[in-house]
Amino acid sequence: MKKILFIGLLLSIVFVNQQMFAQENEINIEKITELKRNKEQVINQEKEALKQDVININVKLNKGEITAEQAEKLKLKAADNRALNIENKTAIIDNSIALLERGGTSPIEEEDGVNYKLIFFDFPNEGSIVALKDYNKPKKFDKKTFSNLVVAFGLNNAIIEGESFDNSPYKIGKSKFFEMGWAWSTRLLENSNAVRFRYGFSFTFNGLNPTDNQYFVQNEDATYLEDYPINLSKSKLRMDNLVVPIHFEFGPSKKIERDSYFRYSTEQKFKFGVGAYAGFNMGTRQKLKYSENGDKQKDKFKQSYNTANFIYGLSSYIGADDYSFYVKYDLNTIFNDPNTKENNISFGVRFDL
Repeated sequence: MKKILFIGLLLSIVFVNQQMFAQENEINIEKITELKRNKEQVINQEKEALKQDVININVKLNKGEITAEQAEKLKLKAADNRALNIENKTAIIDNSIALLERGGTSPIEEEDGVNYKLIFFDFPNEGSIVALKDYNKPKKFDKKTFSNLVVAFGLNNAIIEGESFDNSPYKIGKSKFFEMGWAWSTRLLENSNAVRFRYGFSFTFNGLNPTDNQYFVQNEDATYLEDYPINLSKSKLRMDNLVVPIHFEFGPSKKIERDSYFRYSTEQKFKFGVGAYAGFNMGTRQKLKYSENGDKQKDKFKQSYNTANFIYGLSSYIGADDYSFYVKYDLNTIFNDPNTKENNISFGVRFDL
């Protein structure tokens, strides 16, 4: 029984091999036929190209641009070039046909699992140029756009019309800002990362802490500072904004090349950004902290305080790697007319994480 099974298995292997060989042989015959057609096409194209070369030479001869002797030399040279083209191009095809006829693999079809195709590029007066195209060769992947988290914080204050910065009614060390958002960076040049376009969205929180135990009072369209009757441990007005910042960033980069891709790295590299932002005020609130009868009190007031609804301004940063010094200035006034013109300004550090 085992002997019968063994013989049956052996016959099956032989049958399968014969079928595979027959199928492979049939495929090779089709490939050979196609290559022979390509060979005839190459020869015919070169012959037609030679005819056109001769016509062009005769045109120059009839116009008197060249002599009859020069024309004859040019025709001989053209014939030699076309004959050499035919020889070189058909040699590639003949070698492939010979390999297929011996049962081998054509180098212009498959080799080591890599797919190739014989391609003919036709050019006027130049005939056809043969090339081997590798379809499995991995392309270099160039990622032009990256994204990252942006966090910034620092000191906040206001530039007031008719007042020097030294006489600011807001505490310089206590008034602060905080920003958090998401930014995308897109390389603008094809072969260089020297200029990047950065854009995204950010939540900004600008705080103003009045001096001299004062707090903000809203009386219809007017907003002004008044003394609070009780000693304040904290007085702060905070404006919460959602803005869309855009920057043009400049700076060198290091190009990192790999087998299948390349990247530009700005690690430990200088950078400088300049741009603008625009958005809207999501809300304004005031927080007061004080002690009354030995009890700590905390009051929160959420109202407009006549602050601007539309926020827009200029911003810039300079630094290296993920860290930079950051400044932004609101072109809109903090409080609407008829209040004193005050523009918010912020200084701090920025992190592109």
